[in-house]
Amino acid sequence: MIVVTGAAGFIGSCLVRKLNDERFFDVVVVDDFSNKDKAPNLEGKRFSAKVHRDEFATWLKQNHRFVQFIFHIGARTDTTEMNKAIFDKLNLNYTKEVWNLCIEYGLPLVYASSAATYGDGEFGYDDNEADIPKLKPLNPYGDSKNEFDKWALEQVKSEKLKVKSNAPYFWAGLKFFNVYGPNEYHKGRMASVIFHAYNQIQKNGEMKLFRSHRPDYNDGEQKRDFVYVKDVVAVCYYLMQNRHDSGIYNLGSGKARTFLDLAKNIFYALDKEPNIQFIDTPIDIRDKYQYFTEANMDKLISIGYDIPFHGLEQGVTDYVKNYLVPNKYY
Repeated sequence: MIVVTGAAGFIGSCLVRKLNDERFFDVVVVDDFSNKDKAPNLEGKRFSAKVHRDEFATWLKQNHRFVQFIFHIGARTDTTEMNKAIFDKLNLNYTKEVWNLCIEYGLPLVYASSAATYGDGEFGYDDNEADIPKLKPLNPYGDSKNEFDKWALEQVKSEKLKVKSNAPYFWAGLKFFNVYGPNEYHKGRMASVIFHAYNQIQKNGEMKLFRSHRPDYNDGEQKRDFVYVKDVVAVCYYLMQNRHDSGIYNLGSGKARTFLDLAKNIFYALDKEPNIQFIDTPIDIRDKYQYFTEANMDKLISIGYDIPFHGLEQGVTDYVKNYLVPNKYY
C-alpha cells in the first residue's frame, strides 16, 4: 500500500494519477472529503481504501504492516488565512504525528513543505538546511511549513547525536514553488494565476495582472518559479523509488519567469492576441507579496534526478489545451 494524504486535493490527486499510471493501484487516499468540489479529482482513479484524515492515525496503527510508503501532501494552504491555530493543528502538529508514526512503524515519508518559507527572499532560495532557522516567512501558512522543517531538522540532529532514532529511515521535505496544472478547479482564490487568467480571458477577452508597487519592478515583471504539477509528481515518484539522501529539497522549475511571460503564453495557447490590464495588488496581501522566487535545484540534481522539467511554454500549453479548454481532470 502507498498512502497519499490530501489525496482529493490538487497535487495529491495528481500524485494518485501518477501512481496509477505507473501501475500502482493499492493506494490509500486520505483527506477530509467534505468539499464536494474536490470529488471529481478522484473520479476514474484506482485506490484500495479511503480514510478520513481524522481517522488516519488509528487506521495506520491497524494497517501499518501493509504500508510501503507515505506521501503527506495534505495541508491547509490558504496564504490569506491569519488564524495561526488552524495552521498549528493541520500543518504543524498533524505532520508531527505522521512523522512519529513513520518512525514507530518503520515507514518512509515524503512531506510537502513550501517556497513560502523563504519569505521575501532575504536569504535567497537555496535549500541549504543550515539556513532554514533564519528564514522569515511572510504569513502564518509559510510559518507553519517552516516551523515543521525546523522541527524535523532538530529530530535529525538528535539522531546524529545518537540520542535516539527520531527520524524515519528515509524522509524528504519538498519546498513546492508556484505549482500549476490540472485538478485545481476547486481551489478558488488560491488557484494558480493560469487558472484565473484562463477564466478571465474566456469571459472578457482580457486578463488582469497585479500592478507592481515597488520601483525596482515594472508592472508584470514580477518573477516567480512556476512549476508544472506533472513535474512535481514525477519528483515524488522518483523519491519513492530512490530512498536515499534524506533531507529538505526545493521543488521548482529552477527558472524564474515574469507574469507577463505567463500571461502571453496563455493567450497564445488559446490562439488569441494578448490583452493584458493591470490592477492594484489587494491591500490584504500587498505587504506579503513575493516579487521574485527561483528554486536552486542543484541539490535534487545532485542525488540523481535528471528528468527534464517542462518549460513554461510547454506546461502552459498542455494545461490550457488538454485540461482547461475541454474541462478535463488529470
